[in-house]
Amino acid sequence: MTSTTVGAPGSPRRYLHSLWLLSARDLKVRYATSALGYLWSVLDPLVMSAIYWFVFTQIFRRGVGEDPYIVFLITALLPWVWFNAAVSDFTRAFNKDARLVRSTAIPRSIWVNRIVLSKGIEFLCSIPVLVAFAIFTGAHVGWEVLWFPVAVLLQLILLTGLGLIVAPLCVLWADLERTTRLVLRALFYASPIIYGVTDLPSGFAEVAVFNPLAGIFTLYRVGFFPEQWDTAAVVGSVVVSLLVLGLGVLTFRRLEPAVLKEL
Repeated sequence: MTSTTVGAPGSPRRYLHSLWLLSARDLKVRYATSALGYLWSVLDPLVMSAIYWFVFTQIFRRGVGEDPYIVFLITALLPWVWFNAAVSDFTRAFNKDARLVRSTAIPRSIWVNRIVLSKGIEFLCSIPVLVAFAIFTGAHVGWEVLWFPVAVLLQLILLTGLGLIVAPLCVLWADLERTTRLVLRALFYASPIIYGVTDLPSGFAEVAVFNPLAGIFTLYRVGFFPEQWDTAAVVGSVVVSLLVLGLGVLTFRRLEPAVLKEL
């Protein structure tokens, strides 16, 4: 392969280089004027975890989750923050840089993937919080922690597919941005974050299989809480995530011309 081909607008090397530059730009802009910088990546899930820990352990008698409950919470809250932040940004992925999107020679899907990558980097930077609490509380770590990177990969697949669907639709129908926020609020409580899949009563557990976050959060948790393993939820997450990715690719290809006209 010649150097000209490698540097062509549509080449994988050019795409990956541009993806990294755009993701790095997002991170720099986010923390450029912040005194706390990196700490903002962990403060939000940390405060949320502290609130739920206090409510369910100090005020009410907790009947869900496992001990140490703070670790149980963080293993799902950290990836939820990644998911929530990415999907929220998908709604503005093209409108935010409309002029650049119209004029760029690289595939427009990069405007979705840069959000997935930049928010994913923030998620990885927050992992030390989980490690610190696990050490502090004496949480047990088993071989099942090897499922952690599988959960990260599965979440990448799911977010990429969702981004390819949500981003173009929000350009064509502006009201979907507010609708997405409402869906995210409901999805927080419909996902096993403050509780586990195994805590769901009969009937609800079967429905949870269709929520891809159920299996993904299970994979994040089983390294510390092996009893949380649920085969149906994990298999369901794999199937649904791949279907969402396939649907996302098809949707994006079909709507891209209309999106460019709208911008």
